[in-house]
Amino acid sequence: MDGTPEDRLRAVDLAATVGISVQQVRNYVESGVLPPARRTASGYRIFTTEHARALTVARRLAEGHGWGRTREIMSAVHGGDLPAALAALDGGHAELDRERAEIRRVLGAFETVLASPPAARPAPRRAARIGEVAALVGVRTSQLRLWEQRGLLRPRRTPGTNYRVYDEAELRAAQVIALLRRGAYPFEIIEAVLGELRTTGSPQRVRVELARREQELHARSLRRLRGSAALHDYLRAREEAVDRPRQPVPREDLVD
Repeated sequence: MDGTPEDRLRAVDLAATVGISVQQVRNYVESGVLPPARRTASGYRIFTTEHARALTVARRLAEGHGWGRTREIMSAVHGGDLPAALAALDGGHAELDRERAEIRRVLGAFETVLASPPAARPAPRRAARIGEVAALVGVRTSQLRLWEQRGLLRPRRTPGTNYRVYDEAELRAAQVIALLRRGAYPFEIIEAVLGELRTTGSPQRVRVELARREQELHARSLRRLRGSAALHDYLRAREEAVDRPRQPVPREDLVD
């Protein structure tokens, strides 16, 4: 743990290995990102190559998991709670799995939208009332009101009469909702589809955007995998170091 004399590092040298400040090194020790540092008789911290390895592993984990989860993982490792560290690590990978599944479901929903035939009846040239929209979409007016209550539809109201009127975009949204509900898609997926449509304007552009997000997800997954591999090597090195004889702490001062 303390390392041989030639194995020891000054705080400034440790900080320089990854381009951070000495104060950040101290903060990482206090938060558990780095293992505890023994001190000399005069109170200076003793850093070793183990601290350098831990710092490298933490940076690699943070590339994929972010610093919040990295602190959780590393502090659990250095606190002797390996199950908690593995649970935090698994949680990060599980998040990616859920995100990947949702992207695929939304992509599937858009494929359904793209493959759908045009409406049998032409859309009105003006803003349509709720009865016209219900007839065009093939649902009851009560269904349209329910979708509005869920925030899926956003018809405007006419001044004075307060009647609902649907412009072309809201009519298209109603058609998409009806189509996906017939395909048994849950409301959360439909909400995601409509959100993308309102942002990008067309199913084709949404499909491209979601494909791009899927590629970004693959890249994040690889970064998390590299972080997990680095953590595995670090854990194995710590196990191998358990039986090594501990070196005495020198009395001379080290630069903290």
